[in-house]
Amino acid sequence: MFRKIARWLVTISSFALVAEPGGASEATYAKATFAGGCFWCIEAAFDKTDGVKEAISGYTGGHKENPTYEEVSTGKTGHLEAVQIIYDPSRVGYEELLDIFWQQIDPTDSTGQFVDKGSQYRTAIFYHNDEQKHIAEESKRSLESSGRFDRPIVTEIRPAVTFYRAEEYHQDYYRKNESRYEFYRSRSGREQYRSPCAAGVCPVPGREKQPEEGGIDESELKARLTPLQYHVTREQGTERPFQNEYWDNKREGIYVDVVSGEVLFSSRDKFESGTGWPSFTRPLKPENIVERKDTGHGMVRTEVRSRSGGSHLGHVFDDGPLPTRQRYCMNSAALRFIPREDLRKEGYGEYEKYF
Repeated sequence: MFRKIARWLVTISSFALVAEPGGASEATYAKATFAGGCFWCIEAAFDKTDGVKEAISGYTGGHKENPTYEEVSTGKTGHLEAVQIIYDPSRVGYEELLDIFWQQIDPTDSTGQFVDKGSQYRTAIFYHNDEQKHIAEESKRSLESSGRFDRPIVTEIRPAVTFYRAEEYHQDYYRKNESRYEFYRSRSGREQYRSPCAAGVCPVPGREKQPEEGGIDESELKARLTPLQYHVTREQGTERPFQNEYWDNKREGIYVDVVSGEVLFSSRDKFESGTGWPSFTRPLKPENIVERKDTGHGMVRTEVRSRSGGSHLGHVFDDGPLPTRQRYCMNSAALRFIPREDLRKEGYGEYEKYF
């Protein structure tokens, strides 16, 4: 069945704490569990999140002990495909994880997710403590009253129960089987889906910065952006090297998507590449970055887009400096720079800790 090449379920487990060895510097981790359809895709979304130690694909919510994938796929075990997340609460909050989850799913579909239909593909939030329950319930109510969706929100909020780790071949599937994963994702309907939350417009409790109402409207963008900004972000254009705003910017601060305002890069990871475009060794928020194969202009490259805004940002290459050896070569026209001293005023106060 086509869905056998797809799995995605987001499991964010709660505050079951795990201590990692290390004496005085030992870190305390929490759990979160989400179900969002095919767990391959949900695991991929959280794996790249700063502060997430591990995202594990598995099964939960059913009555069968130690179920196999084949058993869960019948829809008779009561289990949902899910992802359990082990994260550092001092680096990423439950609210942020919940925000990422809502962006991945269609919370109005009671029959599954995208091409994958069946009870095992339904969406759910499994809370691990009362605080997670409260945040999840408030978030769902906010979504329901936001008017962003034209159908009821059916994502369940349930207490966490035993989580069963899926077979090893399902773990990190998006990395171990990149071609098959991309084939599934592009044909499942998930890649094409644009969540009403994708521009960060859905209200999530605890988020300091709330985006503007209305989401992304192309006519509004044409009026708001300069011709060059629109050409770069919406038409996959490229600005001139050495003749752009940020190629030689040395001030401390963060770079956000000029369209959606989502956080992308930090000045701490910026370096002089000699190319004439702003270059970074890594994203500040990897979960806000989408990488795709680009075969245009007779070349094979990796395009970089913003997840929420869908903006074309530039390309990433494997010729950067240590420690990542990556060069994220971006267009200044796709970015907006927020100086360190203006972070709180602009609503990005949580990023002051990086400087």
